[in-house]
Amino acid sequence: MLSFQSHRPASLIGLHLDGRNLDGVLIHRSNGSYRISQTFSIPLTLDPLTNDPELVGREIRNHLDQAGIRERYCTVCLPSNWVLTLACKVPDIPEADVPGFLQLEAEQGFPYDPADLSISTSRYRLPNGAQHASLLAVPQHHLVLLTKTLRAARLKPISLSLGITALEPYTPDPAPSQLSLGVGQTGIDMLVSAPGGIAALRSIEGVIEKDGAGHQPDFDLLAREIRITLGQLPRELRDTIRQVVVYGGSPAAESLIEHIRPIARSLGMSVESGAAPRVNGSEFPQLARTSTASALGLAARHIQGQPCPFEFLPPRVSPWTQFVHRFASRRIAYTGAAAAAVLLLLGSAFLVQQWRLSSLENRWKSMQPRVRLVEGLQTKSRAYRPWFDESALTLRILLRVVQAFPEDGAVSAKNVQIKNGNEVICAGQARDNQALLQLLDSLSAFPQVADLKTQQVRGKSPLQYILTFRWIEGGRHED
Repeated sequence: MLSFQSHRPASLIGLHLDGRNLDGVLIHRSNGSYRISQTFSIPLTLDPLTNDPELVGREIRNHLDQAGIRERYCTVCLPSNWVLTLACKVPDIPEADVPGFLQLEAEQGFPYDPADLSISTSRYRLPNGAQHASLLAVPQHHLVLLTKTLRAARLKPISLSLGITALEPYTPDPAPSQLSLGVGQTGIDMLVSAPGGIAALRSIEGVIEKDGAGHQPDFDLLAREIRITLGQLPRELRDTIRQVVVYGGSPAAESLIEHIRPIARSLGMSVESGAAPRVNGSEFPQLARTSTASALGLAARHIQGQPCPFEFLPPRVSPWTQFVHRFASRRIAYTGAAAAAVLLLLGSAFLVQQWRLSSLENRWKSMQPRVRLVEGLQTKSRAYRPWFDESALTLRILLRVVQAFPEDGAVSAKNVQIKNGNEVICAGQARDNQALLQLLDSLSAFPQVADLKTQQVRGKSPLQYILTFRWIEGGRHED
């Protein structure tokens, strides 16, 4: 996709998506300067994550048509509750190895496969020289649905980022650390900025409660969340935060500023109200509401050529590049050679298999008369042998089970069943998960125990379990 710096449209729509609310501003360029020509707020009846993207996009397009908006290019502020966050310390390793290290941290820290996430990274350095990184991830499924919705609304996104980060004023030099609060309709976004990057990002849902005709923040809950967030930061960074900036421009934001001052003062911080972003040096105080201000902030960054801290727009491959990769002669040659090699290997394997089967069939024909003689003798022998089993198989199974259990009583059995002579079901109680794992290790050490499985585990300490295994007389090598 062409960069926005090389192709700046004459008009741009800044959007902010918050659940089923879509707020936006329309910016026009005229004679080298920009002006805000329109603001709008669209209450969506369909959820972009659960409803058909075509229907949601058609609903957005209908609202834009009614407002007389025909522009295509847009920037979109994603909901903060879509974002997964992960903080890690970057060790003192070569710069070329840092991306690989962060990839490993993402694989271990996020509850999803990194291939299913769009990950953006912000790095910062503490006063003592230690490096840290904040990894923010958005599920690819959400981004795919959103891009389909925008395409159905005949919109072309040039940026998908976060509203709270777009509210921060851009400076080419590392800005001092501060705590920013973006007051929304039902929740508050919390951002901790550090010199050179972002240290923490949280979305606190349900902190704003309806109070009569307006909305009032839950100050106790917010204070607790602020202390928790600050407590998770490195001490070297926490000691440098001296300012709290509140964005919102609503009565709830003004009330928040008054009530949070004593809390901030106890932490050694001052509180001030954040202003709406500027466009070419012009201020727009009428756009102080968080959702509209963040939509303006992200659009203003692109208009003024300023980078965004986080970008989640999926990469686009041009049709020409797709054509070249699909029909390049060298690639076709390599693909043909690989296909021929695979066919050759499959044909060779088939011939070897046929030769092996023919050899085994010949051996079977030569030994078939002796096998039938032995089978006849075994049939006569079974007719006259005792009806009971002299091997005491059940007792041997129980003996092994008893030997596997620890003597300190950490694991006990309440019920042991033996079905079909070799299928064992054991149910009981263990002191903790470690004791149960030791029991499983003891059972699996016996060569006669195979297919050991834990069917059910309930509780933590103590826990109830049900395990099963199959007894193979003579050991697993006979299976």
